[in-house]
Amino acid sequence: MEFNEALDQFLNFLKVERGLASNTIEAYSRDLTSFADYAHHKDVREVETISPLHVRGFMMHLSEQGLSDRSQARHISSLRVFFKFLAHERWIRFNPMGQMESPKTAQKLPHFLSEQEVEALLQAPDTKTPRGLRDQAMMELLYATGLRVTELMGLKTCEVDLMVGYVRTMGKGKKERIVPVGARALEAIKRYVSEVRPLLHGGKQSEYLFLNRSGRALTRQWFWQAIKAYATKAGIFKKISPHVVRHSFATHLLNRGADLRSLQMMLGHADISTTQIYTHLTRDRLKEIHRKYHPRP
Repeated sequence: MEFNEALDQFLNFLKVERGLASNTIEAYSRDLTSFADYAHHKDVREVETISPLHVRGFMMHLSEQGLSDRSQARHISSLRVFFKFLAHERWIRFNPMGQMESPKTAQKLPHFLSEQEVEALLQAPDTKTPRGLRDQAMMELLYATGLRVTELMGLKTCEVDLMVGYVRTMGKGKKERIVPVGARALEAIKRYVSEVRPLLHGGKQSEYLFLNRSGRALTRQWFWQAIKAYATKAGIFKKISPHVVRHSFATHLLNRGADLRSLQMMLGHADISTTQIYTHLTRDRLKEIHRKYHPRP
């Protein structure tokens, strides 16, 4: 089987069988297309003829191009899943990944905002305007729930219970989870729904909660730029993105005593080891407090 045909089969498997998000599938496609280009340059077109030497040569090629250890590890991970799929389908007899190890990567701690900075960010929109009311409701909900930006943008009106106070969202791998929403975020959403949303949909039927002026769902790119603009307005000059607000949600909950398992459920992490990275942040805070207040630091 030619590589391109095998790649099409694999991407279809990720979409149909695994139910992965389009962004994840695109990432796999980029990594594997990069490997396909390298293999074609070596005159290797059939997946059955790919050997461990080709994989090692590809990793050397990525290193020579200056890719970080993290990026190289991601490529290895993509290749490992791809060839495991081919072996399972019996389209190859030998898995060329073998005992291939990923490059060691240093654990990168996520950026987050202080509670004071989050408060300033949430107060930045001008709530005297329809757009300001909408944007504040979006950011309040983002911080209240720790949703991923794609989950926030894709949120539908039927997935938000304003009476009980929770959102139901479909996360990675099409896994549904329910996350509580605090009173202040609920108040902001109720005001948006009653005062602003009817102006935006203009009588059109839309299932999405947050709409643009044309009555359509907002995009991730737009929200990314909007939250950066509000951060600047609030005097926050740290690295900022919707994911930084998600990290802030997780860090602040742990700082205030939340347990790791509950946080894992709210964030939608499949593996608790992913959630455990936030414990490093809380440890650093404890050390800072110890240095500041202990009589013999």
